Amino acid sequence: MDVDKTPKDLTAYVSNEGRIRYKKPMKVASICNLDIFYFPFDEQNCTLTFSSFLYTVDNMLLGMEKEVWEITDTSQDILQAHGEWELLGINKATAKMSVGANLYDQIAFHVAIRRRPSLYVINLLVPSGFLLAIDALSFYLPVESGNRVPFKITLLLGYNVFLLMMNDLLPTSGTPLISVYFALCLSLMVVSLLETIFITHLLHVATTRPPPLPRWLHSLLLSCTSPGRCRPIAPQKRNEGLGLTPIHLPGAKEPEVSAEQRPGPGEAELTGCSERTRAQREHEAQRQHLVELWVQFSYAVDTLLFRLYLLFMASSILAIIGLWNT
Repeated sequence: MDVDKTPKDLTAYVSNEGRIRYKKPMKVASICNLDIFYFPFDEQNCTLTFSSFLYTVDNMLLGMEKEVWEITDTSQDILQAHGEWELLGINKATAKMSVGANLYDQIAFHVAIRRRPSLYVINLLVPSGFLLAIDALSFYLPVESGNRVPFKITLLLGYNVFLLMMNDLLPTSGTPLISVYFALCLSLMVVSLLETIFITHLLHVATTRPPPLPRWLHSLLLSCTSPGRCRPIAPQKRNEGLGLTPIHLPGAKEPEVSAEQRPGPGEAELTGCSERTRAQREHEAQRQHLVELWVQFSYAVDTLLFRLYLLFMASSILAIIGLWNT
């Protein structure tokens, strides 16, 4: 209770039936235990109990001058909640309180209030949703350009700054569902950054020192994710794609020539140079073909991870919205 500022010489009126009417205006501050799990879409039920610890029911009974609905209407008119809370209703309970062998009369008011979430939706949920949507759209940036990783890092730093600035709007105690939502958004941004780093490293390996790509991996991933572009290449078609003929394959036998058709020393030297040049071109063509396979594999993995990212993000957000609606 605040400092007693009531006027002096207050009078108590006693009727001939023993009723005592005593009006003493006072301001009482009460603590209400809030359940903030559903913040900012929460509804609270606060209880205010009035009783006497001096007089039992044999000496004093408590009553109300007005009905509960009249008190509710008056409270809605004079309530000052600074625009954050909305009064839903007031209920009354008149259960007796037993302390040892004594029984005391009491009146309990159950005040139902609801938080207005517009402030928190505009300042917290909407900006966070926009940043998460921008992070998802950043997957359409070409990963080979090298701009996706810096963009995601900048977005992640901006989201951390946003959380620090909006921290004053969050409850200081407990773990509300909105904190889980923010942690989920931050985790999704970190996962998308790690995915971009992995794809960038994969493209770097593919363009610098590509290892042999297993045929089962090529058939499983590339054909399943983009069958129009990445069909498995048959052995006979591979040679045609590289511009090779069966006579140029390693280990193939050269056709027999007669003694008159055998080249001389100078022609043999030119033939050896041309064969080395042809072998270099074949090796370079094979390496280029392997690089293309690895690049296609990297793009396919990027597309697959992006779809999984969207699926997990949509399911998580829908689950949180479902909990808020309950």
